Amino acid sequence: MRAASMHNVLSGLALACLVSTAQAQVPQYGPSVNLDTARKALAGALAEARKMNIPMAVAVVDTAGQLVAFERLDNTQTASVAVAQDKAVSAAMYRRPTKVFQDVLAAGGTGLRVLTLRGANAVEGGLPVMVDGKVVGGIGVSGGSSEQDGVVAKAGLDSLAK
Repeated sequence: MRAASMHNVLSGLALACLVSTAQAQVPQYGPSVNLDTARKALAGALAEARKMNIPMAVAVVDTAGQLVAFERLDNTQTASVAVAQDKAVSAAMYRRPTKVFQDVLAAGGTGLRVLTLRGANAVEGGLPVMVDGKVVGGIGVSGGSSEQDGVVAKAGLDSLAK
């Protein structure tokens, strides 16, 4: 009986260590992105979209997924307006790039559970906006292929580092 009790204690400690390690790896939320930062990210993303000559929509949301700034280029497909916002919300609220969901879903099997996550967008082009290692919002891009959307979203984030 003593061996079983010791096993339970050790199992509990191991689980506690795993939980604390997992929590340490998840970026925490910081104060929500402000309008100036959101506009700077939009400008960087839109400059890249223009360089690629692809009409795109770009959205920046705060940590709660509420729209802070949005812009679309002329001739952007109508659906991209909502898709860009959905990608930004997913990235901010789940604190991870939407490509993570795309890759998990593409793997199939248990990855199909992603389809049941409320507000998760499984198409590349959404990235968390990070400041000082904390998530302050999300940026979402739509209008090109998923890879192109990802490149443009990254350009938006890269403009914040300048």
